Amino acid sequence: MTGPTDINPHIVEALYNEALTLADDVRGSFDLSGRLEDASQDEDIARVALSCEALRTTTRMMHIIAWLLNQRAFFAGEITQLQLRRHGRLPSRASRSDPAQTALLSPELRSIVTTTERLYARIERLDAAWQDNFRMQPRAVDRLRERIGQRLKAI
Repeated sequence: MTGPTDINPHIVEALYNEALTLADDVRGSFDLSGRLEDASQDEDIARVALSCEALRTTTRMMHIIAWLLNQRAFFAGEITQLQLRRHGRLPSRASRSDPAQTALLSPELRSIVTTTERLYARIERLDAAWQDNFRMQPRAVDRLRERIGQRLKAI
């Protein structure tokens, strides 16, 4: 098994650049002008779905960017590890998209929503690992072998 991996400034910078590019794509994609003519459902339902998913997606991106900015501040020595642990956590997945509403969006918009959800999931895994000090958990097979070994020794 390999040793634990830690988050470092290079990972944070790469993710930050990716997030900024994606945030710009989100902003451009959810430009509300001209989007409703393509709606196949009732215009009011499409307008609500578009507005809700635009808000959820931009909120998701802002949570990502805020988390990355906190990480950058920590690596730059602007905040302490204690401050980062107290105030730098990623919020829970409260901004998850509604499948019924995303179904009303164009394929291009559904793709951008999915991309932001995937990036959020990556950042969420990093946040959880960082909060857990990047302790590697043994694989299930290794845990099973260990239990079998203990039982065999007891016999």
